[in-house]
Amino acid sequence: MIRAYKFLLRPTKGQAAALTDMLRDHCSLYNGALQERRAAYRHVSKTTVRYGDQSAQLKAIRAFDPERQGRWSFSSQQATLRRLDKAFQAFFRRAKAGEKPGYPRFKGVGHFDSVTFPKDGDGCRWESTPHDRQTRVRLQGVGHIRVHQHRLVQGRVKTITVKREGRRWYVILVCDLARAEELPPTGATVGIDMGTVHFLTTSDGEHVADPRFLGAAAEGLAEAQRHLATFPKRTRQRTKRHRAAARKVAKLYAKIRRQRLDFHHKTAHALVRDHDVIAHERLNTAGMTKTPAPKADPDTPGSFLPNGAAAKAGLNRSILDAGWAQFLGILANKAESAGRLTVPVDARNTSRTCPPSLGGCGHVAKENRVSQAKFQCMACGFTANADHVGATNVLNRAGLALCDVA
Repeated sequence: MIRAYKFLLRPTKGQAAALTDMLRDHCSLYNGALQERRAAYRHVSKTTVRYGDQSAQLKAIRAFDPERQGRWSFSSQQATLRRLDKAFQAFFRRAKAGEKPGYPRFKGVGHFDSVTFPKDGDGCRWESTPHDRQTRVRLQGVGHIRVHQHRLVQGRVKTITVKREGRRWYVILVCDLARAEELPPTGATVGIDMGTVHFLTTSDGEHVADPRFLGAAAEGLAEAQRHLATFPKRTRQRTKRHRAAARKVAKLYAKIRRQRLDFHHKTAHALVRDHDVIAHERLNTAGMTKTPAPKADPDTPGSFLPNGAAAKAGLNRSILDAGWAQFLGILANKAESAGRLTVPVDARNTSRTCPPSLGGCGHVAKENRVSQAKFQCMACGFTANADHVGATNVLNRAGLALCDVA
């Protein structure tokens, strides 16, 4: 099994400056390699430059610029070139599939935030000072950086990534585990229904409240964004005041992201700890949060009919604030690590079907869903919480799916 660990770094002032220089120089390497590919293809010969060609140039590049390129790990620079190569591979794949291609772009220094070391011991070393009680990671050109290790690392460290988030620095370890640490069986199964009134509801009738982190920080975020918007766009200079305003907005968003991630981990851990099988809806959140297409008014050229975009925007904001896709991904990973089973099922009509397991008749109709919180069957009159009905139907469908597999 593969497991990732993320720890906060505590660099000194000099080490933080060296880390910034490392990102800057890797960004320069990335942009230079991208420019070479663009120029080669635009030539009349339409030459294709690949990763192997650019990797072979690294030795000469490091010798030509020893202060900016020569002092960093050779393997980390190869990883940066592979990162560009993967971007081109994804571009060609999307173009071939008829999707929006998205040609690889040049990276700004402020948007190139990570460097990967493909192998522990090659330009980097985890727990580089075993004689010291304080955990440290050694990076070539930076030194031994103190790590705030809040949990035990299990398995063999395969790759090490240094990442910048705002003014914080993190180290991400990807480890290879021999086997999963299975939890003892509980004999319990559960279905969950994701909602906008509650974050989720279980088939046992329990509700998990939606903390709405974005909504809670909306006032302070709006004030910070208004202040940032006061700087003219066309004449804007990257002044100290502008950078401070931009950092404040980024800091608020980073706090919201960390709060949401922490909530998702804790909620998923509780479900995995207490249940052997967890059934959930198979959700396409990208499709669910699309903006409604405009409706042209046939009687008035150039005008449009109401399409519910304002109401849909509020629903989209609630879905994205809840972070359903991130939560379900975390749930699947935790379940796999603990030897549990997650069963995604078709989400269609789960909250519109009268549940036989709760004494309903199985009638399916759009009108059964009276509101976001109320379910009332138009055929038999069965009444219950809509989210509870949805979670129960999800669990029933998961049982049928498991029977079909067996």
